[in-house]
Formats: sequence, structure tokens, C-alpha cells
Amino acid sequence: MNDRYDAGAAEYGTDQYELVGYDEYGQPVYRQLPAQQQPYDPYAQQGYGYDPYATGRQQPVPPYDPYAAADTGQQPPTPAYDAYGTGTHQQHGAHSPPYDPYGRTATSGQQHRVAEQTAYIPHQAGPVEVPQTQDRDERDYRTEQFAFVEEPDADSEDVIDWLKFTENRTERREEAKRRARARVIALAVVMALVAAGGVGYLWYAGKLPALSSSDEKTGTGTAVGAQKREVIVVHLHNTKKGGTSTALLVDNTTTQQGTTVLLPNSLALTGDDGTTTTLAKSVDDDGSSGTRDAIDTVLGTEIQGTWRLDTPYLQNLVDLIGNIEVDTDTDVPDPDAKSKGAAPLVRKGKDQTLSGKMAVAYATYQASGEAQNAQLQRFGQVMQGVLRKLTSDTQGATVTIQTLGMIIEPPLTDKDLGAFLAKLADLAKGGDYRTALLPVQTDGTLSAQASSSVVRDVLGGTAKSPDKDAAVRVSVRNASGAKDNTDKARVVLLNGGFTFLEGGTASTAATSKVVYADAADKENATEVAKTLGLPSGAVAKGEVTANADVSVVLGQDYEPASS
Repeated sequence: MNDRYDAGAAEYGTDQYELVGYDEYGQPVYRQLPAQQQPYDPYAQQGYGYDPYATGRQQPVPPYDPYAAADTGQQPPTPAYDAYGTGTHQQHGAHSPPYDPYGRTATSGQQHRVAEQTAYIPHQAGPVEVPQTQDRDERDYRTEQFAFVEEPDADSEDVIDWLKFTENRTERREEAKRRARARVIALAVVMALVAAGGVGYLWYAGKLPALSSSDEKTGTGTAVGAQKREVIVVHLHNTKKGGTSTALLVDNTTTQQGTTVLLPNSLALTGDDGTTTTLAKSVDDDGSSGTRDAIDTVLGTEIQGTWRLDTPYLQNLVDLIGNIEVDTDTDVPDPDAKSKGAAPLVRKGKDQTLSGKMAVAYATYQASGEAQNAQLQRFGQVMQGVLRKLTSDTQGATVTIQTLGMIIEPPLTDKDLGAFLAKLADLAKGGDYRTALLPVQTDGTLSAQASSSVVRDVLGGTAKSPDKDAAVRVSVRNASGAKDNTDKARVVLLNGGFTFLEGGTASTAATSKVVYADAADKENATEVAKTLGLPSGAVAKGEVTANADVSVVLGQDYEPASS
């Protein structure tokens, strides 16, 4: 397009112009040449600047010469550019038409150029020279110098709203992540505290494997013999049919465990005179005080008191606390029924509600041909049901005992019994209570199972003697094959100042043994061997029954003294 301006400048009138540069807006600057200095224009005869799309006659366009305008005092003509080649060229005023950026010619009148109108500036290959004296910051930039002007778009508000939405969503997502991390940290802290509390509880209860031993410790890190226990013996007297049922109520204050230990009536006891008797006979013959001492001797316990509970008082106790719930194991007939076909008083089933009369009938029921242990187990169920229903408040339990009007034998008092039962009731409600049957052999002696599971674990094993001068307890088991050797050994030991404990019989053994468990009892074991006429080589360290200090097994080499 510059070539077109050059050609037009060459053909404009009789004067000739020469291109000398470009102004600061990129428009060509010409100067007029004298006639004799007209340069040769090789394109002048070829019609350079010809618009192939023009429909009319080509018009020469005089170049703009700012210097010529200064000399003549007139505005130089401005070449009009027809972008679409319509062939119509008009001058503004006398020489140029109004400029249309889209190449359209005004239909009527004259249009004046305004500052807001954006001019189309054709691309020029040559550089724009800026006068050196002009400061770059002092240029007058106008709107028409720029081809594009950014204007607010109708969708800009939507874009802003979308950015705000995405920003808010991102913030919400980050906040959710922070809350999730906080919850995870809080959960981890809680789990750590729970784990620490569980380990602390196991340590306190002595249930950590590293802190307990099955031989010496149960429940806590304290040895079973050193654990503190409170024990009361209760005798249930059947006032209608006769007979008694005996149990030990044990409160292990060290392990916080309560236990009802059921004692069979066939349990062999040793009287003050050294004679052997059974538990049932001891209750009837020796009374509460003598039986308590005999039980302490056999089991190594230290009973604090005796609670005599007759069946009428048991019935009143159950009615007073508002019935009990028991999982009954059999149907119990009504003892007052006149006909044999009457409905049972107590039916077999789980969670059976028993009144006072029903509780007494179930606790004392023993079917024909049934072992006494079955009846004893039912008595234990009733006792545990009573403890679960009894109040855990010491004062309330004491008032209940006082309301029954029972005769309490010394040294036990109604306040002591009420406080003791309240503690057991609390353990029973919390699930820290159980019932255990003391296993005995057919001859009434304690079995090895009793020594390990009940006597040692529940009752404390070889409980310490009441004082250091107490008689040494010697358990004797007859393996000589001669039945009367047991009585002969008992007489000899009692005369020697020892306490005799019936150990039952065993299969025949060739040699006798005298065994002690603690080094402190070695001397006592040696004295027992001398008393029985056994050689010192029979004394050895080993396992002793839980209720004795020294255990003796009479073999075939045992020869009783003649006197």
C-alpha cells in the first residue's frame, strides 16, 4: 500500500514529491522536488498504485508534506485510502473525503474527525524515528493510537462469580481437610489415652503376663499368700427337714474379687482332740465356734465370723429385698402341696423370679439319689442372687440385717455383717463375683485340684499361722497299704505337738516321704520324720498341699511305734 501512495504522489499535478521518512504515527513524510530534480520512477508508467477492484477512474493522491504546508500556509492534502477499492476518492473539505475505518464513504454531508475515532494505520516496514529532544514520558498518547480498546464484557460478572465460587469451594475443601486432620489427631489421642488406661488397669490388676505368675500370683502382682482377704462362714440351717449347708463368703480386697466357696458336708475336719470328723457333724456337735476353727486348720484360712442363716430368715430376706432372679436347673415341687400331681413351685429356666418361699425351696432341694454337691450349687445360686439384689449402701444393708431380727454370734455384729454384705453386693453387681465348689475326695480329704484351684488361688494357699508358736500342720496320706496306719500316725503326731490333717489314701508306695515347700519348714519336716520314726533321707523339698506346712506320704517302709 505504500507503493500506491508513492505512485499517487508521483502523478499528483505537475509537482513531484520525494519520500523523506515517517512521522511518529507511522505516516509517510514527503518533500517537494524542483522540476529539474525529479527522480526517475520506474513504476510511474506502469500505473503502480492501480486498484484492481476499483470501479472508477484512478485518482492521483498527493502526499502529505508537513513542511510544504508550513511554507504555503495551507493544509496539505491527505490521501484517502479506500480499503475496499470502490474507486470513489473524495477530499476532506476541498481535497479529502471523511475517513471510514470500514472503507465506506459517507452518504451525505461532511464528517469531522473526532478524538475518540480510532484510525486505521497501515503497517510500515520502516522504523519510526522519534526526535531526540522529545522526552518519552511527555508523549501525548491518545485513544485513537490503539487498534483495540478493552471494554467490559457481559460475561465478566459471570466469570467473577465463578472465580469466587471456585475460591470458596477450595477454601471449604481445605477447611474440611483441616477438620478431618483435627478429628484424626483427637481420635489418636483418645485411643492412646484408652490404651494407656487399659495397660494401667492391667498393671494395677496384675494381669500383665510379665508381672504375674500362675504359680505364685493371681489377679494382681501381689503373691496370693500376701493378698488381703475378709472371710465369713455362713451356715444355712433347714429348720423343716434338718441338715445344713455351708459356704465361705470371701472378699479379696487386693484383687477386688468376691467369691462364694461352697464346702461339701463330707469335708474331713480335725477336732481339738485330734479326732477326724466331717463338716456336717462338726456343725451339729461342735457348734459355730468349733467348726470355724476346724475349717481354719484344714484350709489355712482366717475366718472373721460366722453367720447362722436359718431358712425362715432366708425367706424373709428375699421377700424384703424384692425377690431375686436365678437360672434354675431343675423343677422344684411345692413342699406344701397335698397332691403329687400339683404344679412345681419352681420351674426350670433362665431368669426365673423367685420369692422368699421359692428361694428356700430351690436352695435346699436335693432330688432322690442326687449328690449333695448339686444342692450345694443351688444354695450358691441363691446367695449370689441375694447379693445382686441387696443394696450396696453400708447403712442400707445394715438396716436390712437389723430388720430381719437374726441373732448374730460374736465376734460378728449386725453392723459388721451389713458392711461386709454391702461390699460383696457391689462386686456382684459389677460382675466381679463368682461361685466355686471346693472339690474333696470320697473320703473327705482335699484333692490336688482343690489345693491349686480353690485353696491356693481363692483362699490364699498356705495362709500364715496365727502366731509363730502355732503348731505345725502336717498332712498325712496313707500309701502303705495298711488302713490303720493313718490313725497310728495321727496319734503320734498329736502327741508330738503337731496338728494332724487327713490327707486320704493313695496307691501303694515303697518308701515314705516327708516334703516341705519353704526353707523355713525344713527343720519342722526333719522333726516330723523323727517323730514318725522315718530316716532323715526321707526329708526333701517339694510340693506341699495348700493347707499344710509339711506333707507326709506313708510308704510300705513305715513301721508304727509299738506304743
